[in-house]
Amino acid sequence: MVHSSTGPRNAAGSAPSAASAPHPDAAPPVCLEDVRLARKTLEGVARTTAVEGSRHLSSLVGAPVQLKCENLQRTGSFKLRGAYVRIAGLSPEERRRGVVAASAGNHAQGVALAASLLGVESTVFMPVGAPLPKVAATRKYGARVRLHGQVVDESLRAAEEFARRTGAVLIHPFDHRDIVAGQGTIGLELLEQCPSVRTIVVGVGGGGLIAGIAVAVKALRPDVRVVGVQAEGAAAYPPSLAAGAPVALESLATMADGIKVGRPGDIPFGIARTLVDEVRTVSEDALSSALLLCLERAKMVVEPAGAAPVAALGSAPESFEGPVVAVLSGGNVDPLVLQRTLRHGMAAAGRYLSLRLRLRDRPGALAELMAALSGLDANVLDVSHVRTDPRLGLDEVEVELHMETKGPEHCVEVASGLRDAGYRVMS
Repeated sequence: MVHSSTGPRNAAGSAPSAASAPHPDAAPPVCLEDVRLARKTLEGVARTTAVEGSRHLSSLVGAPVQLKCENLQRTGSFKLRGAYVRIAGLSPEERRRGVVAASAGNHAQGVALAASLLGVESTVFMPVGAPLPKVAATRKYGARVRLHGQVVDESLRAAEEFARRTGAVLIHPFDHRDIVAGQGTIGLELLEQCPSVRTIVVGVGGGGLIAGIAVAVKALRPDVRVVGVQAEGAAAYPPSLAAGAPVALESLATMADGIKVGRPGDIPFGIARTLVDEVRTVSEDALSSALLLCLERAKMVVEPAGAAPVAALGSAPESFEGPVVAVLSGGNVDPLVLQRTLRHGMAAAGRYLSLRLRLRDRPGALAELMAALSGLDANVLDVSHVRTDPRLGLDEVEVELHMETKGPEHCVEVASGLRDAGYRVMS
């Protein structure tokens, strides 16, 4: 895991470097009063989502850990908060022109519902490969969906062109002060629900969520640490903080599409470099393991981006001062993605094992192998045969096995047991 200090004090308690220090006269574009006004705007619209304790994470961290369940928010993520505040602030003329947005899912649904509630027409551009459930949900909330491009950046360019051509107001997913203020209402709720909190952990994409939370929390409780979490393959904040300005990544690779953002927003970045204490990165294995943990231990369905704070807690539990609140930012996960991610998480946790073996191609050989695996207490999920590989002998067959196991030690026992029984284990 990579650590990057971003706020007034780093993890060791030292002052930040001059390169990352804010100008002493710089005023934040969003203040506590903006967040409080946003909260009034959201009354009767956004839910005050629950905070649930996690005994498992608490035992890991050695202090109380609470989960802020924005995965249970309307539309399945925190995005409704910022989208509604932004659209509610439009003038009558702007509302008549309608709004446009670009998103792979969560922001799309937030904008669609917010616009419908406010009687505003909305158009949302989504990538061609966007998950079908998210496309269907966005349409159901009342938006006209246009599929364009392979990634969100291409969809965003199409949305910007649509705004220029039609006069529709572009609702940016994170780089606007109203968006940041709306997301900041989570910070107000957190302090009321968990007044003893010492550390708040938040997933970071473009930065609107953590910026809003930091504005609210630091104004009321400057002693609380605010820690951001990014996926290793889409971590634009660490190099941006080092450079003192937003830096665009050349490539992005992560399962966590909700935080798969190549460049920090200008407004969130300006706030984060002043108020956020630290930004960490987590691996894909950590993300998938965290998603599995949320499902099994907390009974919470979250998307990989929503599990990022839990991944950080699991990766270095001893480094967080408690009580801790981890924000589960969203639960809109495609069932197929969930299936693949859970399998990946089981493998990362040593509970899923794949092996290739060479057998003699004779009757009863596979039955003998299954009996051996039964004796090793491995649950076989899938078996496939390969007979046509030129690397195989005439009387050989290669068998690929996918098994459920009980943890890393059991994986080693299964592989060793098969070797001891005379099987050629290839991987």
